[in-house]
Amino acid sequence: MLKSSTVPSRFLNLPNDFEFAGWGTFLKLQLDHSDYKAGEARVQKTADMKILGQFTASALAGNAVLGSVFYALPAVVGVASIYSPISLFIATLTLFIWRPIMEELASSFPICGAPYSYILNISSKSLALLSAALLFLDFASTSVVSASTATSYLAGEVNLPFPEFVGTVLVLVIFTLISLSGIKESARVALCVLTLHIVTMTILIIAGAVHWATIGNGQIIENWHGGKASSASEVIRQIFNGFCLGMLGLTGFECTPAYIARIKPGRFPLVLRNLHYPAIVLNCLLMTLVLATIPLENILQGNNILSLLAEKAIGPRFRTYIAVNAIIVLCGGVLTGILGACELLEQLTLDRLIPKSFSRGLPLTNAPYISVLSFIAFSGIIYASTGAQSSIVSKMFSLVWLVVMSLFPLALLLLRFNRGRLLRTSNTPFWVVLLALTLIPVVFAGNVVVDPTTAGYFAAYLIAIVSFFSATQNKARILKWLYGVYDQFPLLHRWSLTESWGKMIINLMGTLKCQPVGVLVKTDEINLLFHMILYVRNNEETTCIKIVHFVDEELGIPSELEANARILDEAFPEITLDLIIVTGSFNPMNVAALAHRLSIPPSLMFMSCPGPRFEYNVADLGTRIITL
Repeated sequence: MLKSSTVPSRFLNLPNDFEFAGWGTFLKLQLDHSDYKAGEARVQKTADMKILGQFTASALAGNAVLGSVFYALPAVVGVASIYSPISLFIATLTLFIWRPIMEELASSFPICGAPYSYILNISSKSLALLSAALLFLDFASTSVVSASTATSYLAGEVNLPFPEFVGTVLVLVIFTLISLSGIKESARVALCVLTLHIVTMTILIIAGAVHWATIGNGQIIENWHGGKASSASEVIRQIFNGFCLGMLGLTGFECTPAYIARIKPGRFPLVLRNLHYPAIVLNCLLMTLVLATIPLENILQGNNILSLLAEKAIGPRFRTYIAVNAIIVLCGGVLTGILGACELLEQLTLDRLIPKSFSRGLPLTNAPYISVLSFIAFSGIIYASTGAQSSIVSKMFSLVWLVVMSLFPLALLLLRFNRGRLLRTSNTPFWVVLLALTLIPVVFAGNVVVDPTTAGYFAAYLIAIVSFFSATQNKARILKWLYGVYDQFPLLHRWSLTESWGKMIINLMGTLKCQPVGVLVKTDEINLLFHMILYVRNNEETTCIKIVHFVDEELGIPSELEANARILDEAFPEITLDLIIVTGSFNPMNVAALAHRLSIPPSLMFMSCPGPRFEYNVADLGTRIITL
């Protein structure tokens, strides 16, 4: 029974024992053969995931990064005019600031789902929820911009029997069906598409350079006189505006850490290098060649400016080939956005941020149909609410990308202060982190100045996603508020129609909070145990915590562990604290075996930050770090 308390109940018609979860237990546990077999299988599965070399890993994000030239160049030339190559060159150089930051974070947390996973292991779950919302909006923007640009390139080559927005919707529907059919992205297929794209762009650059040498500098001089600014301040303003929108040419880099767990050790810095240098070459050279061979008024009239360059350099057939290449690469971006969103939603279900129904698969294909349909519906809302204007979505995409990229220096800053003991292979200078955090608001403000309406779209979509995630994370809390409202009307407790509502709400809260989580502890220090329990209470909807200690036969059980667990069990009457002593060493296989035995996912088993002498990394254990 709950000990008597002088604290009054917050409810008029409900005593304090409503929130009493029961007393915890003490258990000594010996893992059996089936547990070890399941643990060994999980460890082997984790090891088998590291299959991507530097080129195949580069291809997964490379189609998004290097395919962005099809929609980045028209957006930049619209605001920077003849100064577009300068703006793009400055924009691509900024990645030299982000690369060491991303490399240090990846060495600390070689786990999928970044930057959401970084924030989840470094800070509170609420901040991780915000980062997940930004990533979801980033994936949706990727799909919409890619689909609309692919339709635009197709419309530039043939007369479509329907408006362009219908074509964009058809592309989204087609790739929705492909996703529901169970076809998943392959690194080798992505590598083939990327190789074709790079070869095509290389031919275009060479042909464009030869054509420029043939016609001379007359066209670029004419464009210069027709597009140059009237004053030095106007020149700086156009270059800065082009620099801000030039970030569109870098979209896709934020996806590379998302699959870091599948990349072979030591290859991640090479992946960033393989994506960065071609992005510099393609964006700057292609923009220069366009301005050197095509009249400025023609450039400003159409989005398929690379097709115009191909026609000028080689002929109509190559123009058609460029358009086909653009459609293939951009459609790959649509599929990448869908699959990236599905992987993010699957991770959110494991972390109990959204309902498990989002990971439910179709009977035949096992495709997560609720995740796919929800993502496409949201993408359709974005496209429809902007009036089917891809230019607005592209500019908003630039804002989303900037905020997502700001999560990396923010995560590294939090890592230095909250998880400073964690082992990492590189150490980024502190001034580089501060420079990245300073640069983001400047570029963000520049994008808003170019088109203030995009900030409104960005805020509206982000608020909608965050509101949904917040509601799904705090289901029990919302039900408690709902019961509080119900409790204020005594008549509702007496009417036959409504008298059972209170009991239904209470039972539903109990069902939501009965799922256990694990807390892996090494010491019996009560202050550390208290902070870990407090984290779980504030971030997880559960009334059942399993405190687990792997006992070393030589050292034995910490002397005060059982007593302190009982104290905390009394200190948190709304939580049942079970103490479990497991015989064995603390290693990935034993943790996976324990997760199998307790039916708790490793992602819901929490631990304190390991020190530099710890022989395993976070990816090996699959657990979440919640304290220093």
